[in-house]
Amino acid sequence: MDAKLSPNQGLNIINGIGLVSILGVSLGVSALVLDGIANRLPWQGVSLTLPFLFCALASAAVGFWVVPLLQALKTGQIIREDGPVAHLKKAGTPTMGGIFFVPVAVLTACVWSNFTTEVLAVSALTLSYGLIGWIDDWQILRRKSNKGISPRMKLALQIGFALAFCLWLIFTQPFDITNIALPLGFSVPLGLLFWPLAGFVLVAESNATNLTDGIDGLAAGTVAIALLALGALSAPSSTGLMIFCACMSGSCIGFLAHNRNPARVFMGDTGSLALGGALAAVGLLTNSLVALFILSGIFFVETLSVMAQVSYYKATKGSDGKGKRLFKMAPLHHHLELSGWSELQVVAVFYIICAILAVISLTIGL
Repeated sequence: MDAKLSPNQGLNIINGIGLVSILGVSLGVSALVLDGIANRLPWQGVSLTLPFLFCALASAAVGFWVVPLLQALKTGQIIREDGPVAHLKKAGTPTMGGIFFVPVAVLTACVWSNFTTEVLAVSALTLSYGLIGWIDDWQILRRKSNKGISPRMKLALQIGFALAFCLWLIFTQPFDITNIALPLGFSVPLGLLFWPLAGFVLVAESNATNLTDGIDGLAAGTVAIALLALGALSAPSSTGLMIFCACMSGSCIGFLAHNRNPARVFMGDTGSLALGGALAAVGLLTNSLVALFILSGIFFVETLSVMAQVSYYKATKGSDGKGKRLFKMAPLHHHLELSGWSELQVVAVFYIICAILAVISLTIGL
């Protein structure tokens, strides 16, 4: 009896290890190809490939020591009760995984780039946003609730570090940084309007990656794809930032050795806020905001789904104080889960979409 697999059934054949293996190999091959196109030798330090592979292995290795330590410290994730029922079994899985894979990437990038000023600056911003996330994660664990620091406090800290980074840009970068580069050699001179936009990009990108971190392997994998593409786009203007992106991308892949479905550890806000900050900081420094917007397509849609859900609920609120929901649950990945998709199906499709966006951004940028 012949039976054909539906697309969803086909995706179910792939397990977490298989999906992450495909992603890791694909990004490794992509790094080799991108180095070849740019006439870089992949086995030398100034490349995408070697920093990517080194950080992938280093992050995975460090994780085998840190994850059991997080378990021993009882840093178990508090699962929201109104979320998908399938997620309740994840209660107790260690969180704050960002404390090991982000520092591995940052330290490696700083050493590998000979502590160049630009790499030190984006590293400082990345670690600063990671610190905000760590405080939030710690408060969640301390209170044994899924509510950490107040949204106002989190936003104030994000804006504060964004202002500090923008001030550094003002005093160290040429004035033409305020001209937004467009495809085909065009640009838009924003002047003073660039700085509010820069602050918004830093805060919005970090929050968008934070919202995307809700399924095993989703945020780490999509950010790894975006970072590798951004690294290739950064190479002409800064080899140091290219190395930084390759290190961050590789470290995300190493983290996925422990975060793939079923996850042994979650990155927490410690990791997700740091990753968003890293993407935004590199995008601003290399004048790659258009490419960053394309690469962040998944994060943008995830954020829009939350905004649309909240707005629709408020707009339809009746006398009983209850409104209607546009989605079964926001962000979008939870809506898809509640619509019958498995976690692996959501992650696989989002990886594919992110890869397509990366190809588009590289085609425009290169």
